[in-house]
Amino acid sequence: MEGLQRYLAMMQQYLRKYSQYSFSIYYGSITFILLTIYLSTCNTILGTKRSKLIVAFQAPCNISHPLSAQRLISAFETAINKVNADPSYLYYYKLEYVYDDCSCDAKKSLQAFINQVQKENISYVIILVRLLASQWNIPMFGFVGQTTKLSNSFFYDTYINLVSPVYLIGEVLHKTLQYFGWKYVGLFGSSYDAFTWGETEELWTSIENQLKFNMNITAKVRYNTKNQSLHEEKLNYISSVARIIVLICNPLDARSILLQAKELGMTKGPYVFFVLQQFEVSSKSRNPDLQSNLSPNCFIYCIFFQLNSYAAYLHDAVLLYASTVKEMSEDKKDFLDGRALINTLKGYNKTPLYGITGPVHIDELGERKMDYSVYDLQESGNSTNFIPVLNFDTYRRTLRYFLPFFSLEGIALIVMIILLTITILGTIGVTIFMKIYKGNFQKQISDVGWRINYEDIIFLNDNKLYLFQMRELRHENLVVFYGICPEVPNICIVMHYCKKGSLKDVLLHSAIELDWIFKISFAYDIVNGMIFIHNSPLKSHGNLKPTNCLVDSRMQIKLCDFGLWELKYRRKSRIITEEEMNYADLYWTSPELLRMEEYPFHGTQKGDVYSFAIIMRELIYNHEDGPFQDQNRSAEEIIKIIKDPKSSVPLRPSLSVDKCNRKITELLKACWDESPEKRPTFSEIKTALRDASPDGHFSILDNMVNKLEKYANHLEEVVEARTTLLLVEKKKTETLLSAMLPSFIGEQLVAGRSVEPESFESVSIFFSDIVGFTKLCSFSSPLQVVTLLNDLYSLFDNIIQIYDVYKVETIGDAYMVASGLPIPNGAKHVEEIATMSLHFLSAIISFKIRHLPNEKLRVRIGIHTGPVVAGVVGITRPRYCLFGDTVNTASRMESTSLRKLSFLRHKIKG
Repeated sequence: MEGLQRYLAMMQQYLRKYSQYSFSIYYGSITFILLTIYLSTCNTILGTKRSKLIVAFQAPCNISHPLSAQRLISAFETAINKVNADPSYLYYYKLEYVYDDCSCDAKKSLQAFINQVQKENISYVIILVRLLASQWNIPMFGFVGQTTKLSNSFFYDTYINLVSPVYLIGEVLHKTLQYFGWKYVGLFGSSYDAFTWGETEELWTSIENQLKFNMNITAKVRYNTKNQSLHEEKLNYISSVARIIVLICNPLDARSILLQAKELGMTKGPYVFFVLQQFEVSSKSRNPDLQSNLSPNCFIYCIFFQLNSYAAYLHDAVLLYASTVKEMSEDKKDFLDGRALINTLKGYNKTPLYGITGPVHIDELGERKMDYSVYDLQESGNSTNFIPVLNFDTYRRTLRYFLPFFSLEGIALIVMIILLTITILGTIGVTIFMKIYKGNFQKQISDVGWRINYEDIIFLNDNKLYLFQMRELRHENLVVFYGICPEVPNICIVMHYCKKGSLKDVLLHSAIELDWIFKISFAYDIVNGMIFIHNSPLKSHGNLKPTNCLVDSRMQIKLCDFGLWELKYRRKSRIITEEEMNYADLYWTSPELLRMEEYPFHGTQKGDVYSFAIIMRELIYNHEDGPFQDQNRSAEEIIKIIKDPKSSVPLRPSLSVDKCNRKITELLKACWDESPEKRPTFSEIKTALRDASPDGHFSILDNMVNKLEKYANHLEEVVEARTTLLLVEKKKTETLLSAMLPSFIGEQLVAGRSVEPESFESVSIFFSDIVGFTKLCSFSSPLQVVTLLNDLYSLFDNIIQIYDVYKVETIGDAYMVASGLPIPNGAKHVEEIATMSLHFLSAIISFKIRHLPNEKLRVRIGIHTGPVVAGVVGITRPRYCLFGDTVNTASRMESTSLRKLSFLRHKIKG
């Protein structure tokens, strides 16, 4: 041990003396290579002097060793030459190296190290390189297998690994098994190879640990896979207990195992083999015989990460170090600081280095994150090859299906899909075009605008143009006219159906009084419809009355029965003197038209205004049958009086100010004025209705929305007021609860949590009672006793507010107080209780009994300090109670205390 310490001290001295710039490259469990840089001046580039960085390189020279320098030196020199040839890497520096054969022997490595230090002014670290690199702040790069020995980033904070960690192999395998829905697996393999035993052991342990919690491992078969004579026996056993077999061994052993499985017929049955490739032994690891000698029907999956050779990772390690030195130099950072250099590399947000092994991403823990692929042995032409089928994204931890786009099969599949898509789309396009063209052609052929049968022709004189005008009339307050059926005897007019019937039906059959907003909305719809008719080619309605005002499902008025007079009556005018005339239908006809023996069916615009006034009056008195129901006359007599020009007072329907406001009354009187010239137009009526309507709302929907908004606002006010009251009551409840129980205990009970008993080591307990209370009660009524106790305890309650005490309870004349709980106050509880007791005695001196003002009250007090247990007792009326000998002792001290200690000595005389 002392020799080792002297050796380490000597190495530290050499490093301090000779090594200015250094970093290490590490692989496996034994260090063979160390790159240590010595700074010196050398040649120039573009006139700029470049400093020389000498790199020490040690590796076994034996070509049979998988980590031989002869296998690695080419990639190592290529990386150094690339850095030196490209000034963008190290503009002010140049890399050179020296080599020694260590033969994988610690003694030779040590001797080579001493020679390099003395002759080349460089430093070298052997087996203890991991801790020494961290101690001397030297960056160290791993480029072979990942190992758990270096997973502690706290000890090895200057170490990163360019090879992805072992545990990711297990994660990829686990997700692949989940992807295929396989839950039962068997582990098979292992190896006794001197070079790969450590890696195989760690891979086996990692796979087993990750699968045992999520999968059922039905068998674990471990043996010396170098002994091919054992393959048949072990495979026969594993085939009886597992269908999914995971091979964990080096590639050469995996090949011999799979060939033996082929001879046993396991490659054509229900068996699936997973071959895990985490490391390489030689360039023959991916032996093509494994692909050519196995049947393509064999389900063999290999999980690879992109590992070409150890040399490739060594090459990328040199480039990674050079690019990092460049980055730190540009940022004016000290790249001699190994920890700072390693921290510069870490993080996914860094721009990756693209080397031979692909993009180099180093995470925050110093681990290389690489994507994994799952390969399937498939037939491709006349040969069999491993085809990638799944890809594992290490950054997102997701597994997705992999389509080999750049393989011959992938390209052929893409071409077929594109051609098939173009064909389908072209067929669909041609089909759609032909259907559209055929439909347009048939429509042109079947268009009745030009194809007319002679027997269908009906001569309607000048009504043809009139019919087109009727079809063109479109307004939200007019019934849609669709056309006519001229076939005798089924001649009819076809128009839109209104579900609610006419306005007369709504007024007569309404069980309740219509709200004013409904009435004003109906009137507004009629006015809008009449304005449109008056501005149309029709010019007037001529037959406006409640039966011609239809109501649709949305309670909207739609006018009908206008126009088409010749089609309906075979003439243009109406003769009033006809014997079959129904005079009740003339209530809505204006007086100037009634005075004509024969007036036109289309009427006049002023006559329509008169008709609207009569309808408006019916809206106001919606329960009356007709506008003249209050007249004790027949319809014929009423019509004669209306059309008589000599009448001193024209006969009109009655109006009451109780039914409508003054503005509506004045509007109606103006509308049915005897002189047509004095009647307003419908545009003026619309303005008058707007002025008379509350809030200017005419639509029933708008009005209902407005009312809902008012109700919502009012509801918010009510809710806010009730919430305020609730908060006040809640505050009262909390205050009352805090007076009965400690505040934090009350909060736990309100929250529904149970309160656990609590032990207190040191608490002071106070008891007091009234001397001669029983005798005093005999001279007092119950009400007087209650008043006495209330006055006394109210006095005590006010006093304890200024002390750090807690009132426990009152039982009769006994008053109990504690200090030091529920919140401990150290040793202060003794002082608080004692001072409070003196305050009580002082206050009793001036206390007056209401019904015995001349009597003096005396109290006994007992105090004791010690441990107690406190807890909540009960559910219906929970109480915070104290238990223990301290409570009992304090109570006995109070009951046995001497009266002479009391300031109150006066006795109650009998």
